[in-house]
Amino acid sequence: MSQIRPLFKREFLGYFRSPVAYVFLVSFLVISVSLAFSRYGNFFKAGVASLETYFVFFPWLFMFIVPAVGMRLWSEEKRAGTVELLFTLPVTTLEAVLGKFLAGWAFLTLAIALSFPMALTIAYLGHPDWGVMAATYFGAVLMAGAYLGVCALTSALTKNQVISFVLSLAACAALVFLGLSSFTTTLESVLPVSMADTISNFSFVTHFDAFTKGIVDPKDVIFFLSFTGFTLFLNVVALER
Repeated sequence: MSQIRPLFKREFLGYFRSPVAYVFLVSFLVISVSLAFSRYGNFFKAGVASLETYFVFFPWLFMFIVPAVGMRLWSEEKRAGTVELLFTLPVTTLEAVLGKFLAGWAFLTLAIALSFPMALTIAYLGHPDWGVMAATYFGAVLMAGAYLGVCALTSALTKNQVISFVLSLAACAALVFLGLSSFTTTLESVLPVSMADTISNFSFVTHFDAFTKGIVDPKDVIFFLSFTGFTLFLNVVALER
């Protein structure tokens, strides 16, 4: 695992070698704040010193934002032909996957952390529960990692970034829509209730909802971590084949 750190540093700093990273960060913050203050978010009308109306859009926002970050992880290396060069170095496939993934995860974590002015606004307007806020930020970081695991896997399957983005978007959308009540009702009409509930339980929305209420349930933490770990395992298998 000695090569993970230099790979992480190379990838993470690579995000900031072009204006794209800064455009991404600004766009993410502008869109997320705009959604909170829109008529759908009703940030002020809620009348509660909480960031729940801000974070409730994150599963939907990540559905588009994370594929934009993850689509280049491996497809760009394949397109440029540098993936062969990478594996001629003394680095294992697992180290390469972890190094790239952790760099992307750190970048997304930075984007989430830069929303701290929203927390300061809440503190200025009222008396928020900082424990609930911390739990929500923790859940958002875990969810971002799970999304990125999916996107890293799709990126490893193609050398075209556009195709990678489309595949990632489709997979992430499925993981969001599984949690909608209308989708669950449709499943229950064609499948046994127990099976429909099991399928719906794979939705990111379902597991993230508890964090927005300040509940750090071990089963939700384990779900996100195990889901991320499984996608990274598949990423290694895809690259080795």
